Amino acid sequence: MHHMAVEAELHFQLEQLLAGNRRSLAKAITLVESKKPEDQAAAQQFLEAALPYSGNSIRIGISGSPGVGKSTFIEAFGLHLISQGKKVAVLAVDPSSPVAGGSILGDKTRMSELSRHDDAFIRPSPAGITLGGVAQKTRETKLFCEAAGYDVVLVETVGVGQSEYQVAQMVDFFLVLMLPSAGDELQGIKKGIMELADALVINKADGDSLQQAKRTQGHYQSAIHLFSGNSKWTPPVLTCSALEGHGISEVWQTIIRYETQSLGGGLKESKRAQQNLSWMNHLVHEMFEAKLAGNLQLSSVKKKLELQVRQGTVSAFAAAKEIIDNM
Repeated sequence: MHHMAVEAELHFQLEQLLAGNRRSLAKAITLVESKKPEDQAAAQQFLEAALPYSGNSIRIGISGSPGVGKSTFIEAFGLHLISQGKKVAVLAVDPSSPVAGGSILGDKTRMSELSRHDDAFIRPSPAGITLGGVAQKTRETKLFCEAAGYDVVLVETVGVGQSEYQVAQMVDFFLVLMLPSAGDELQGIKKGIMELADALVINKADGDSLQQAKRTQGHYQSAIHLFSGNSKWTPPVLTCSALEGHGISEVWQTIIRYETQSLGGGLKESKRAQQNLSWMNHLVHEMFEAKLAGNLQLSSVKKKLELQVRQGTVSAFAAAKEIIDNM
């Protein structure tokens, strides 16, 4: 009987989720973020049920260093999308450690107008989870949002280290926000980020900074060819003012152009398939590590071998092989 009740409850929750019920969506995400094993199991079950209904959205990653005006941009962009008849979900991947006082992206006060909108759903990142964990929760949250009918999912990240790579690995289009730079020099933008970007957007192109933004745009346009190689898509460099609302619709038109092009070439599906595959391999590694850590007998073998490797009496390869053979 209990099993039947669980099935019925799952079916009910799924119906609610597919109908776009916000409470059902919030509940699903809370399950995903819970550390309790039974919640984790329920979340996975719910996810499997929702999976066939997910995927039909445009997933956009948005990155940029602190101070670039990311919240203002996302709010202006989100409101523009809603005016175009879209339902928008904003998810945050924030690698900030709980030690440093929790999430930089914590509250909804940053996007007060957007968060009050019925067609928007804003979810700050779960605090106190390691980056890999945050990425996992965000991936699952994204699928639930899609099943609930959100057709544009914005995944926001602080421009720090690994988080950008993680986000680029879960979106269709990766947008990097920049500031107008004062000199002729290119901002200290990491080469790796340039390679990830599908478009660069110079924000705060207003007032005294307008000419500066135009100059910066020129510099990046010349530089971008070095990075984009010979791919079919040359990342455009756009300027906008989220504050004044200029250039926002151009950003969306660029993404639509990319989307049309990649759907036409079958690129979107193959990119997502590739992302899912590397995600699976990532999870296999994580689960493998967890299993290894949970095995007491292996742990003691591993400790002994770690000491020998450190002392140089056993090679790293031989030690690794012995640990695997012991499993």
